[in-house]
Amino acid sequence: MLYHLFEYLEDAYTFPGERLYQYISFRSAMAIILSLGISTIYGKRIINYLQKKQIGESVRDLGLEGQTQKAGTPTMGGVIIILATLIPVLLLAKLNNVYVILLIVTTLWMGAIGFLDDYIKTFRKDKEGLKGIFKVVGQVGLGIIVGATIYFHPDITINENPQLPGSGQSVEMISSAANPVVTSAEEKSTKTTIPFVKNNEFDYASLISWINPGYAQYAWLIFIPIVIFIVTAVSNGANLTDGIDGLAAGTSTIIVLTLGIFAWVSGNIVFSDYLNVMYIPRTGEMTIYISAFAGALVGFLWYNTFPAQVFMGDTGSLTIGGIIAVLALATRKELLIPILCGVFLIENLSVVMQVGWFKYTRKRYGEGRRIFLMSPLHHHFQKAGFHESKIVVRFWIIGIFLAIVTIVTLKIR
Repeated sequence: MLYHLFEYLEDAYTFPGERLYQYISFRSAMAIILSLGISTIYGKRIINYLQKKQIGESVRDLGLEGQTQKAGTPTMGGVIIILATLIPVLLLAKLNNVYVILLIVTTLWMGAIGFLDDYIKTFRKDKEGLKGIFKVVGQVGLGIIVGATIYFHPDITINENPQLPGSGQSVEMISSAANPVVTSAEEKSTKTTIPFVKNNEFDYASLISWINPGYAQYAWLIFIPIVIFIVTAVSNGANLTDGIDGLAAGTSTIIVLTLGIFAWVSGNIVFSDYLNVMYIPRTGEMTIYISAFAGALVGFLWYNTFPAQVFMGDTGSLTIGGIIAVLALATRKELLIPILCGVFLIENLSVVMQVGWFKYTRKRYGEGRRIFLMSPLHHHFQKAGFHESKIVVRFWIIGIFLAIVTIVTLKIR
């Protein structure tokens, strides 16, 4: 809103200071400061409200150390993350940018699903929460929206041979709306980035066009299901990772900041050309959203680190996963998810392996056997005697390592 307000004031009255709002770096800095302030200052008030309404976590006794002491801790804290993200975005971002709109829809959509799940657990005293099938339907619905928007919307394009601007323009002004860059024609495309491969682009349309080149127009039949799978997998991965204090929020912050680098580089013609990264017009604006989101997560960590004063619940974890998936898809870096979101991946795999092996051995030997002491994986280490703070910090370290490897893929091919 402020961006559009200052833009109007500049056009109508030559208002001083308006030009500052053209800079993505300035608005990103303001977004992270504002979101951090909202989540830390007003976060406490929200926690007190949740306590007053007795919206506390119902804990099942799984034999984990310190678990019973967490009973009654306020949940639905994901509301803090959502509010601290959306308020700065609504104030500072270009609200007519298709990527920003898509991220806002994702936040509200997944936040609503998670909130409904937490509501059923808390107020209806149903520990299972929202039935799994309804969660999946919600995730699939979002996947369809995201996939159809990316595939069909005219403003979501790539530019493979951009014309660099003249020397009179700064790097910042290249990305601003007030100083548009003259480039070669933008094009609709289903191309994405493959890590560690020279000429590292892959076109989803090739999965169907090899049968007949004319079938490329039906690439959406391949692309949208892939988007649905990614959105569902990442949101569930974030949900499973949210099991001990600070793990999901800290790990997600690392992932989001890395995607912020990709969004800024991909949306900047100079750096995308220098790093030989796919130039995706208008994605630079997502940096404001990412900054706000990262600030909200860090502010939430203020209250969520051990011993947690609030849990994010599915309101937060499903929202986080959905946003990360959309960011990766928008920057055409979704094939980097297994590396960047490696912590989510191993948490998911640990559950799949545990359940699969248990069912197989029960059928074959008459009794179920386990690979891990407990799944997801962080509970295995808890059962092994590690303090949860040590587990969380070590998972953060792994997340930082994976983020560095992901960034390095920009140049290693």
